[in-house]
Amino acid sequence: MRFLSSLSSRPVAAILSAALLVAPLGTAPARADQSDKIVFDVVLKGIRAGELAINGKITDGAYGANGVLQTAGLVGLLRKIKFSASVSGLYDGQKFTPMKYSEVDDAPGRKSKHQIIYKNGTPVSVSQQPPRKPSPRDVDPAKQGGTVDPLTALYAVLRDVPRDEACKLDVKMYDGARRSQVRLFEPKPDGKNIVCSGEYRRLAGFSEKDMKEKSRFAFTLYYEPSPNGGLQVDKIETDTLYGKGRLTRQ
Repeated sequence: MRFLSSLSSRPVAAILSAALLVAPLGTAPARADQSDKIVFDVVLKGIRAGELAINGKITDGAYGANGVLQTAGLVGLLRKIKFSASVSGLYDGQKFTPMKYSEVDDAPGRKSKHQIIYKNGTPVSVSQQPPRKPSPRDVDPAKQGGTVDPLTALYAVLRDVPRDEACKLDVKMYDGARRSQVRLFEPKPDGKNIVCSGEYRRLAGFSEKDMKEKSRFAFTLYYEPSPNGGLQVDKIETDTLYGKGRLTRQ
């Protein structure tokens, strides 16, 4: 599993994994050049379970981002789980096209490295160390042209955007084995803020058990004015398999 979804089924890891379903996956266009430092608390059933931090930059038709996702608070004291990722690629003012995505999964009893290399927007190399045994349900990388990796997806949706581009999102994501979709829709003005409806949907590569358990996760995303005059994501709320989940901007 990858950055958002690679947490194991162990109890504490599963709680953080559920909380992370709060984060929508996808891209949204914005102005050409910008720099962002984004930090969110991951909260599940009122308890701070983790922290998500992303530093990203867009300039001269290219972009890059680094992200860290880790347990925090009481959950972090009980079990330390950390995912670090980086990505670089091209940005044409409308679309993110990743070129190289790398991730490190660091948790007690396991450590792995994962990488996706792209050519013209299509994954051409997917690797993991130690090697991962392929599954018959894995989707074909060659058929994932136009998708984005998990970190690009998070950076694209959590960064600042102009007001007229809020809630405009309908994209696909590929995490190295599975395909998913995220949509934002129904923007509703709330004073200077905007509220979006959204959904994260599992499409392919997931186990039959996962699909039967839940294939669609509805969420609500809240924008507020940012210091630079646009909008920034302030909060995301959803119902997870483990109760109410929330991402809250620090």
